[in-house]
Amino acid sequence: MSTTTVVREISAPVSLVFETVARIDNFSQAVSHITDVVFLTEQKYGVGTRFRETRTLKGKSQSTELEVTELVEGEHIRLVSDQGGTIWDTVFTVEPIAETAKPGEVLTRLTLVMDAKAYRLAAKLFNPLIKGMIAKFIGQDMDAVKSYCENRHAGT
Repeated sequence: MSTTTVVREISAPVSLVFETVARIDNFSQAVSHITDVVFLTEQKYGVGTRFRETRTLKGKSQSTELEVTELVEGEHIRLVSDQGGTIWDTVFTVEPIAETAKPGEVLTRLTLVMDAKAYRLAAKLFNPLIKGMIAKFIGQDMDAVKSYCENRHAGT
């Protein structure tokens, strides 16, 4: 299994950051290379929600089906997909940062941990070769969420 962890400190309240990553419509607004989201269940929020996300990466569209398998309000959300011979298990966790540089400043730590468990031979061979690229794309997603949340918070 391969694990990738990315952390961002965001100048916005925990509630806003959580709503951005836990509500699929908000997340797709924050991350510009997500070009389409189709819900595969009637529900659009919470455990059991399934959806297909289409992204444009390096000029190519790629769709992935994901399912929300765990959600603790204001704390974390887990998304799981089975793509290309690998189970991708991703957890977004939000937590307030108690120590801030300025009085009245609100900071949230957003942590993404993605575990990739390959179960097909091709994926077991290929996944290590693309780990750096995956980490780069995840970092871009996290930067987009940071920017989106900070801009929304500054506008209130």
